[in-house]
Amino acid sequence: MRAVWLTRFGDPSVLVPGDAPDPVPGPGQVLIDVAYANITFVETQFRATGDGPFNARPPFIPGNGVGGVVAAVGPGADAGLVGRRVVTSLTGTGGYASRVAVDAVAPFEVPEGLALDDAVALLADGRTATMLVRAAALAPGERVLVEAAAGGVGGLAVQLAKAAGAEVVAAAGGERKLALARELGADTTVDYRQSGWAGGVGAVDVVLDGVGGDVARAAFELLGPGGRMLSYGLASGEWAAIPPEAAEARGVTLIRPRPTPPELRGYVESALAEGAAGRLRPVIGQRFPLERAADAHAAIESRATVGKTLLEVRP
Repeated sequence: MRAVWLTRFGDPSVLVPGDAPDPVPGPGQVLIDVAYANITFVETQFRATGDGPFNARPPFIPGNGVGGVVAAVGPGADAGLVGRRVVTSLTGTGGYASRVAVDAVAPFEVPEGLALDDAVALLADGRTATMLVRAAALAPGERVLVEAAAGGVGGLAVQLAKAAGAEVVAAAGGERKLALARELGADTTVDYRQSGWAGGVGAVDVVLDGVGGDVARAAFELLGPGGRMLSYGLASGEWAAIPPEAAEARGVTLIRPRPTPPELRGYVESALAEGAAGRLRPVIGQRFPLERAADAHAAIESRATVGKTLLEVRP
């Protein structure tokens, strides 16, 4: 099969197309012909340094989320799964390939009315955005600052926060990204690349922090008593690192969701259902053929991307 190998940790050039043995579904497993592979920012960080939630060591095939069609089943698996459109998460390896084998209970069937590429775009980012908005326990009329609001998670969080009745302030870098945030429903936009950007935002009740660093620390200062801050990403290269005592002094709660596996599945199912109903729209900003995975990583790291980045595995 076709695949992309991570030959060593380093810059995007370490992602090299090549061949790999076809996986064979074992007992209780299914074989998926992959159409699209999802790329998340954390994958670019892992590729660069080897640090992150994954344990693999080169050489290996990276990739943590795919969508495709079930092509075969192993012993003991339901033969009725063959032909179904599914999306599934992996364990940080194997996704940048034309076929994967996973436990039959792992995939999510793609609902009718939802395109397969949109389902892949909702797999990881929809799960995260749903988790954040639910954990924030938004009340109608509250003001929510969404950082990286034109990204995969941020764009979905803007929509979910609006659906919950919140007033959304979208923070992003550059007019192209701010325009996308407004298209997705943001009430107000602000360019966090501008010096003193937080000065004109006003008080907010919730911060969804996907950037970290100085941006997150400036956003924290906009929260008052009863405010909540949820940090889920570090696009800046560092976490917000808000001292707990500083949050306590302001009456702010730092929320760190710790969902159970069943809760995580529920978040994915909710995101897919909302997408199928037309209430949640993933933005697929750029697509790359599988062989250009290195270019996809470089684009994400350059901050040139909007929405979701997908690898197209099968024509």
